[in-house]
Amino acid sequence: MHIQILAVGKLKEKYIRLAVDDYMKRISPYARVEVTEIPESKGQEPLNDAEIQRIVTGEGERILRHLSPDTYTIALAIQGVMLSSETLAHHLDQLATYGKSRIAFVIGGSYGLSDSVMQRADFTLSCSKMTFPHQLMRVILLEQVFRSFKINRGETYHK
Repeated sequence: MHIQILAVGKLKEKYIRLAVDDYMKRISPYARVEVTEIPESKGQEPLNDAEIQRIVTGEGERILRHLSPDTYTIALAIQGVMLSSETLAHHLDQLATYGKSRIAFVIGGSYGLSDSVMQRADFTLSCSKMTFPHQLMRVILLEQVFRSFKINRGETYHK
């Protein structure tokens, strides 16, 4: 399986980079994982609605350039479906079983994901009703992907 994580913005904090690297290493026996950082757009503060829309649209265009047509795309968004770890594991297992070996997770920037990215997504996942910094979301996502592989193989990390 090939997992692509498209994330808006660069990781700035060392502790987050270390956590991402750790989970990337843990996942490597199970799947190939690639993280692509999409440049985050900036605007002149305070931002009005039109400026925010311009930022989100630009980031969305850059995200879509990295998605191939055969990639099953999962957008992370608060308005998505919340799954248990076991259900996410089952979902990923089903995708692999039915020939979806390329999966992309998309993490938006500070203002979320564009309508075009949301329309392109095959599934919209919510990790919580709470809002998290998009850099921290990478760690949370990678941990859940790792946990999914462990669950699907009946290994002990999960509990």
